[in-house]
Amino acid sequence: MVNVVKRIQEYNAGRDPQRLQLKYKNIRNDPFTFLRGTCHLFYERLPYSGLMRSAPLTWICGDLHLENFGSYKGDNRLAYFDMNDFDEAVLAPASWELVRFLTSVLIAADGSTASAADTRLLCRSFIDAYSNALSLGKPRWIERDTASGMVGDLLNGLRGRLRSTYLDSRSLRKGKQRSLRVDGKKALPVTDKQRARVTKFMQKFASEQPNPAFYKVLDVARRIAGTGSLGVDRYVILVEGKGSPDGNYLLDLKQALPSSLTPYLKVAQPKWSSEAQRVVSLQRRCQAVSMAFLQPVKLGKTSYVLRGLQPSEDRVVLKQPRHSVAEIQQVMTVMGDIVAWAQLRSSGRQGSATADQLIAFGQSKKWKKQLLDAAHSCAAQVRKDWLAYCKAYDAGVFTP
Repeated sequence: MVNVVKRIQEYNAGRDPQRLQLKYKNIRNDPFTFLRGTCHLFYERLPYSGLMRSAPLTWICGDLHLENFGSYKGDNRLAYFDMNDFDEAVLAPASWELVRFLTSVLIAADGSTASAADTRLLCRSFIDAYSNALSLGKPRWIERDTASGMVGDLLNGLRGRLRSTYLDSRSLRKGKQRSLRVDGKKALPVTDKQRARVTKFMQKFASEQPNPAFYKVLDVARRIAGTGSLGVDRYVILVEGKGSPDGNYLLDLKQALPSSLTPYLKVAQPKWSSEAQRVVSLQRRCQAVSMAFLQPVKLGKTSYVLRGLQPSEDRVVLKQPRHSVAEIQQVMTVMGDIVAWAQLRSSGRQGSATADQLIAFGQSKKWKKQLLDAAHSCAAQVRKDWLAYCKAYDAGVFTP
């Protein structure tokens, strides 16, 4: 029998205490946030049998849920909508990715006005879009000119965004100089030692780039972001960019930890040179266009992922009654397409199924009911685990 409290404490041991307390508080809020913050628990619960064993092997992001899709600027400076978190990425049966996403839909529906029939429709829309896109065998992508509905609105909304406005939301301006806004919500102060360490790293990194002056460090803060990764060593870095004050850039530097799926995998994985190399390699492999500045780096012996800071607001918010079922259904279709395209794009690489095998899987219908049944079972377990966590949290078990 799984001891929920013990597993959560063990998994989060050693994290930054201040941000870890934020995580513990957040996952107490509702089952959906709990699902996001306990990926390790989800896969420990997932039985390695039936469809969870027989589905084709694919490269998966590993932590797929409704809020792991969003817009971002690619390294070609164009905006895209895609999966955007690959911290847990591994080689696993395609069904693992699908069942976690569908579980997130079922759990999210608990806190909405969606009826059971509406939720079934949304799940089926995702599954059908995924299987249809897989059957076609041709990966595509979502950009401004090909997007419609809520995703189109999101990408079109980025068109008029000014860099200065975004910088103003994350920093304080004094004359021609900026410093990071340390508000306890998105950023926390660093120690002198942490600032010196990050600055020294960036100086070395800059010396190896075509334009070293771009990466001149103006300020550093500890970043507060995400749910599952809260407490992991992470910084937001304000750099000179194209010139102060409004040409500055924000970078995200995040420690890369082993995938929480690793203990439950029955499939041999490549031998990556570092965890950051795994994350970045698989993100590049699965996304149509990589995020700006994305690359694996090292601070001492610890690996980190460096990338451009992505605004957390750049996601489609699926909350009824603000949006109709038809609007949300369209987003489910887009998300189903994106998952299929990522798997096709990365097919036949280091042990993953070939495109022909994925096409055949997409054309098969026998797995769809099995997948939905598994998602309902997983959702029931998540709700049960959350209640056990709430009881322990309210009793002060997670208070330092």
